[in-house]
This record gives sequence, C-alpha cells and structure tokens, in this order.
Amino acid sequence: MTTPIALTIAGSDSSGGAGIEADLKTFAALGVYGASVITAVTAQNTKGVSGIHQVPAEFVTAQIDAVFSDLAVGAVKIGMVAQPPVIDAIVAGLARWSPKHVVLDPVMVATSGDRLLATEAVDALRTKLIPRASVITPNLPEAAALLDEPVAAGEAAVEEQGRRLLALGCKAVLIKGGHGEGAESIDYLIDSSGVTALAAPRIATKNTHGTGCSLSSAIAAELAKGEDVETAVRNAKTWISAAIAAADRFSVGHGHGPIHHFYKFY
Repeated sequence: MTTPIALTIAGSDSSGGAGIEADLKTFAALGVYGASVITAVTAQNTKGVSGIHQVPAEFVTAQIDAVFSDLAVGAVKIGMVAQPPVIDAIVAGLARWSPKHVVLDPVMVATSGDRLLATEAVDALRTKLIPRASVITPNLPEAAALLDEPVAAGEAAVEEQGRRLLALGCKAVLIKGGHGEGAESIDYLIDSSGVTALAAPRIATKNTHGTGCSLSSAIAAELAKGEDVETAVRNAKTWISAAIAAADRFSVGHGHGPIHHFYKFY
C-alpha cells in the first residue's frame, strides 16, 4: 500500500489558522501524509500580522532536499514566498526533484488585509514559479495584481484574466470567487480545454482565516491521491465549502477566526 504524501512550502501562522498549519491540517483531514518546508515565520493572530521573520534561502533549500531525498512526494503546495531569493531556491528545488504536481497559491495579502508579498517578489513569482505550476489558485485581487490590471468585474472579465494567466506557462488556473458578490461563490477553472464554472452557496461568516491556503492544499492532497486536476478541484471545493460552513462551531480569537478543517470528525 502506497501512502499519499503532499508537501507544503509556505509560511508558518502562529495562530494556527493559515499557512503551514492550515495546510497540514488539510492534508490530514483528507487522508494524506503532510510534510513541510517553512519559508517564513509570522507573528499573527485572527486580527492581523504583527511581524514576519524570513527563513534564509539556503535553509529553505536544505529543507526541500531533506524532504525529497527521503519521502515520495506526490504533490507540492506552494504558499507564502515573500522574497526573490526564496523563490529562486524553490524553483531550483523543483528543477532538481521534478514533482509530478505543483499547486501554487500566490499569497499576496492575508485575510486581515496585511500585505505578505514584497513588490519585487511579484515579478519573480510571475516569471519563475508560475511556469512550473500544475495549477495556480489566485483570488480575484491576486489575479488582477499578477496581471497588473484592475480586479475583474463579471464572468467574461474573469475568464479573460484566467486565459492571460494561463499564458504565463502554468497548466491550469483556478480563479476563486470568494471576493465576488451574489448568493453564490463561483470559482473558474481555466485550462487548455476551456472554462469550468464551479458554484457553491456563499456562506455568511467572518471566520474565513486560512480559506485560500486550505483550498490550495486540498487540491494538492487530492492530486497526491491520484485525482486529475478537475476532479481534485471539485473535491477540494466541496470540502472547503463544508469547512467554512462549520467554521462558526469554533470560538477562536477576536477577528477572522479559522475554518473547521476537521468538521467530519468533531
């Protein structure tokens, strides 16, 4: 029996709701063994980010090589990568170890509104990491920032931005509709075969801390289990919607609380 393994390369969230901590919870909830490479340590809680300590690029390299030299990694999720030298280290690591699936969540701003990605890192993300990704998962503001355009308004504009992001070299783009309006939250999956709209009821809760991290890591978990990209995205969307719907069972912090990763279990 083969154990599905997923690796998250991301920042640590001291409050446990996003980043590495959310990714490992997601992997576990979906029956996948999780490993981690930490790119930054944040001091944050449900109200915001008060500090970021960068992990040196050479130590990011050491973590990547330690994991891949021993574990059969089926999929990689990449989250917060705030500095160009760390992006270079990750790109070199991916080139060395050639994982089958790479899910890139271009984390630029935290749920609280705090900026997490240095301006000079955006171009490195665009030109170096995106071309290596099986799927990228920007929300509406992130998609606009990657293209240096206004936020897309309406389905046609979202699809057009998705096609332009696809042209940067990734195999698929999932533009998340959580920042949109209306009764439904619609995500758009754009790949070489066309556009698939994935709708779910919009859930009224302020407890959405770590939603983006958890969705991208859920996609990675499903890919690690052998699903194709569309099935992985559909399964991840179903799971994240239920985790958000169960978020108000928790009473954690005084700001944007976490989603309930383990809603199936307690």
